[in-house]
Amino acid sequence: MDGMIYPASLVVIAIFIFTMMQHHNNMLAFIALVVGIYIVYSHETGYTATDFRHEMIDTIDKNTYDYTKETDIEDVQRSSKY
Repeated sequence: MDGMIYPASLVVIAIFIFTMMQHHNNMLAFIALVVGIYIVYSHETGYTATDFRHEMIDTIDKNTYDYTKETDIEDVQRSSKY
């Protein structure tokens, strides 16, 4: 059953795009096309938005840690009046 999720989602999106184009709703058709492209891309490459999010969070955490060590921000916070 899991093997049918990918082709079924593409068929549903294709029908949705066709319906939106018939009713002259081009913006929703474009959004559905982008979602379809994302589904194909993530299925073919295995690289998902979740992986991208985890990479960005790890990069931000690393840069924040490096900045804290570099500027010794903890000493500044202790000496602050607030």
